[in-house]
Amino acid sequence: MVRTVVAWIDEATWPACVDAVRAHAPAEASVVLLHVPGGGAPGTAHGAFAGLLGRGRPDRDPGVLVAHEAAEAGERVLAAAAERLGRPCTREQRTGRVEREVVAAAEGADLLVLARDGDRSRLGPHSLGPHSRFIVDHAPCPVLLVWPDAAPGTDTIPPPPPHP
Repeated sequence: MVRTVVAWIDEATWPACVDAVRAHAPAEASVVLLHVPGGGAPGTAHGAFAGLLGRGRPDRDPGVLVAHEAAEAGERVLAAAAERLGRPCTREQRTGRVEREVVAAAEGADLLVLARDGDRSRLGPHSLGPHSRFIVDHAPCPVLLVWPDAAPGTDTIPPPPPHP
C-alpha cells in the first residue's frame, strides 16, 4: 500500500512528475513535493568572487545572493507544483548535492516519482542525466520514472551489436 509519495520537483520536468502523482498516487497518500536547487551556481559565484575580486568584503559575496535567488525560485516552482497537484501536500526544499538529497528524502517513502532529465529524443540509458541515474540506482523505495514529454518510439532503440 502506498502511504507516502515523494515527487522530485525540478524546474525542467516538474509538470510530468505532478501529473504522474495525480494519476498514480492513491487519494489518501501523503504527498511530498521536493525541490533541491542545483548547488553549483552559488559555489561558482563565491569562488569567482574569492579568486578574482578578493576576500576582504564578504558582504559583497555574490554566492549568498545566488543561493537566495535559487531558494526563491524553488519556492515558486513548489507553489506552482502544489497548485497543479490540486490536493493537500507538503512542500520541502533541501540544499546540498541534488542526487543525495533526493535519495535521503525518499527514505521511508513508499514511492518516489521523478522524470527523465537526459536525452529526450530516444529511448535508452542516456535519457537519464547524472542526477536521475544516481537516484534510480540508490533509491530506498520503488521509483516511478516518467517521461517529461511524450516518450520516443521504439524505433529509436539502437540496433543490437553484431555478434560473431
